[in-house]
Order: sequence, then structure tokens, then C-alpha cells
Amino acid sequence: MHWILLAIGVGIEIAASASLMLSDGFTKIGYALLTLACFGVAFYFMSLVVKTMPVGIAYSVWAGGGIAGVTLMGAAFFGQSLDGFAYLGIGLILAGVVVLNALSTAASA
Repeated sequence: MHWILLAIGVGIEIAASASLMLSDGFTKIGYALLTLACFGVAFYFMSLVVKTMPVGIAYSVWAGGGIAGVTLMGAAFFGQSLDGFAYLGIGLILAGVVVLNALSTAASA
């Protein structure tokens, strides 16, 4: 269950990052409020996850998923261009998360 909560939290954190960009430096109040709400909910989900998962593992998956997700979202929705090295970096981040979860005993809770 903690993996599902973590995935939801990462997804909400990615949405928060999108609304942060759209808030135009918090000058657009609707997007600013959405940003704060999304980050609050995302951290709430993280607080549930760390009850049953080691915080270091949870945060590594959170950060890796967030970095990859926000980067891909920027390319897909905001016209930010990515080169081969950007995709390689995203792949390495995701590979690290897979290795951490599939091969490391540190991830078992």
C-alpha cells in the first residue's frame, strides 16, 4: 500500500510543480493557491508513506520520480526541449529506482 501512496504523492508533487510554473512567481493567485494545496497534499502522502517505509528509500523514490516526471512534463506540456543526455539522465534515475526496489534489501519494510 505504501508504494501506491508514494506514487500518488509523486504525481501530486509533479502537478504542484506545474502549477508553480503557471503561477508566474505567485502573481496568479489561483495557481499559487493550487501550488500550495498540492504540495501540502503531497507531503501528507509522504508522511503516510514513511510510517511503513524507511525515509531514505521513500525520499529517493520521491525525488527520482519527481525529477523524471517534472522533466518529462516540461517537455510534453511547456515546450521545453530535451536532448539525448536529458533522456539518458532520466533513464538512469529510473534505473536507480528500479535497482533500489528490485535488488536492495534496504527497500523492504
